Amino acid sequence: MKAKAILSAFALCVAATAFAQTAKVDFPAPSPACTIKQRVGLTDIEIIYSRPGVKDRAIFGSLIPYGQVWRTGANNATKIIFSTDVKLNGTEIPAGTYALFTIPGETEWTIIISKAAAQWGAYQYNEKDDLVRFKATPTMLSRPIDALTIEFNLIRDESAVLNLVWEKTVVPIKLEVNLTDKLVPQIEAMMASDEKKKPYFQAAMFYYDHGQDLQKASKWIDAAIAEREWHNVVYLKAEILAKLGDKAGALMAAKRSLEMATKAKDAGYVKMNEDLIASLK
Repeated sequence: MKAKAILSAFALCVAATAFAQTAKVDFPAPSPACTIKQRVGLTDIEIIYSRPGVKDRAIFGSLIPYGQVWRTGANNATKIIFSTDVKLNGTEIPAGTYALFTIPGETEWTIIISKAAAQWGAYQYNEKDDLVRFKATPTMLSRPIDALTIEFNLIRDESAVLNLVWEKTVVPIKLEVNLTDKLVPQIEAMMASDEKKKPYFQAAMFYYDHGQDLQKASKWIDAAIAEREWHNVVYLKAEILAKLGDKAGALMAAKRSLEMATKAKDAGYVKMNEDLIASLK
């Protein structure tokens, strides 16, 4: 009897252990985790945060008090990662991984970039860990946004706007990257090399768009046309020549591009060429 009791107890213990190991219920998170990745120029930016919802609550000035440090999300403090040095609202931030805290206000927010990237909420926030602080001005939306949203907008080669959006509040932060100083030496090295296949069109466009040497851009766009004549490539030649002050050459290139765009039924380039020709007359 004693042996049977021991065996029964052992069996119950094994069963309980097996149940504990296998039984698991995965409930949805009240504030789901989100990761957003964006490339600006040659800089990769990653933001990891949790997205609380309004859920019929008053948010700023109530649930999120004015004048207090906020994790800028829910659960873990919001994490932001930069692959290169950047500027946020003109403030320099070295490449690295940081926590993004904010201090909301009615007319002005304080944005905090903290070196203590891994922490729960703002409960262990320490001002000594601040890398930088800077100000941002909130604006109001006509319609509320239910889930906290961090998004990129107005994305250009060397800048973007990082928006913090929740309820009826938008806090825009201008992000800038130094693309030209990084890319121009690479372009120069490539174009001076013995490489057979060179990015003539892309190099000419970058120099045109970023105020670099237009004489080089003109030479490269001619090389691109020599490889293959496309109406968009010829249009860029017209723009480069116009910027160089060669009105006659620009008109000739624009008319050639217009002819090709019309044949290709590319309405966008037809209009662009017509506008350029009108501006040159």
